[in-house]
Amino acid sequence: MQHRIIVLGAGYTGAVAAGRLARRLHREDVSITLVNPESDFVERVRLHQLAAGQDLAPRPFAEMFAGTGVELKLAKVAAVDADRKAVTVDGAAGREELAYDSLVYALGSGWDHGGVPGVAEHAHEVSGRPGALRLRDRLAALEAGRTVVVVGGGLTGLEAVTEIAEARPDLDVALVVRGALGDWLSEKGREHLRKVAGRLGITVHEHRSVAAVAADRVTTADGTVLPADVTVWTTGFAVHPLAEATGLELAADGRIAVDATMRSVSHPDVYAVGDAAVTAGPGGEPLRMSCASGVPMAWQAADALAARLAGVEVPRVPIRYAQQCVSLGRGEGLIQFVTADDRAKEKALTGRFAAFYKEIVCKGAAWGVAHPTLGVPARRRRVARPEVRDAARAQATA
Repeated sequence: MQHRIIVLGAGYTGAVAAGRLARRLHREDVSITLVNPESDFVERVRLHQLAAGQDLAPRPFAEMFAGTGVELKLAKVAAVDADRKAVTVDGAAGREELAYDSLVYALGSGWDHGGVPGVAEHAHEVSGRPGALRLRDRLAALEAGRTVVVVGGGLTGLEAVTEIAEARPDLDVALVVRGALGDWLSEKGREHLRKVAGRLGITVHEHRSVAAVAADRVTTADGTVLPADVTVWTTGFAVHPLAEATGLELAADGRIAVDATMRSVSHPDVYAVGDAAVTAGPGGEPLRMSCASGVPMAWQAADALAARLAGVEVPRVPIRYAQQCVSLGRGEGLIQFVTADDRAKEKALTGRFAAFYKEIVCKGAAWGVAHPTLGVPARRRRVARPEVRDAARAQATA
């Protein structure tokens, strides 16, 4: 019988894991099913562009996985029972249950409204394509002189607010940040960020937290009322709520607890990657939710699972940070170089070259989904008999 591998979620991490497994294991020995509700790959790092009115090139999974043996199942995951090794999905044929031998959980994260009153009812988000499209329609309907307030000064907030301000210079655009603008950046990075915000006419409200959101305003904790015909909420991401009911051991923040090979600490037949999982990175700190963390996690999970099935030594993929790439509209960017544990160095690139650099990174990330071994020829291993795998596992833990 074929070893049944199911991958849940086809974002950057799930799609990379599925494609890499297909190139690591012999096709006769495994079946790889990728479950996702959409037939096209969504470039999450470009959703702020989509929201601002730009069109993104379609990337059909049928083309990306052609000839690999990966089967795409268009369905939404309804439940995971890690004890029974079963996944329940809702697709065109209705609800059905899929059994697996190995599972890669890559359902990622979504919008986090933080429990702030009015956010869920009145704010917009760009954590997924549906939300970005709703924001796109709302912005297109705004007349000149209307107000847009973006809440959150992280990478998503910075990219969203500058993209909107550049695309719609006729709007009054503001940014609300809890600390100082770009306070995690180097001095050069902070100065450039302020220059770009000023040039785009963005009003920045620093050291403010939002206490409530209404249909036409944002109220900060100190009682200040900011007019807002549109509020965009980008204060962070929340783990997919399905994780809590899987039976898998979770960390305190709700992410699935995994070891250094991305294998669940409670269920060894389950691997979790990307925003859905938490493991220690350089310096012992948890890896942050990001594409920069998620793709190496997917490499590690796929390589570890393939090695264990083949009964060979499990490789270790080093995960470390190198840079934070921020687009600030189409013609501006900021590349902040960082230490292995994600602390800003003084070195940073700015301006048009940085924008070009970021564009290359985005294109490279999408290319990496379609080429999960980065163009390097891969040897497909045969799945070993269970007793061989058990012997290899015993030797590794001896």
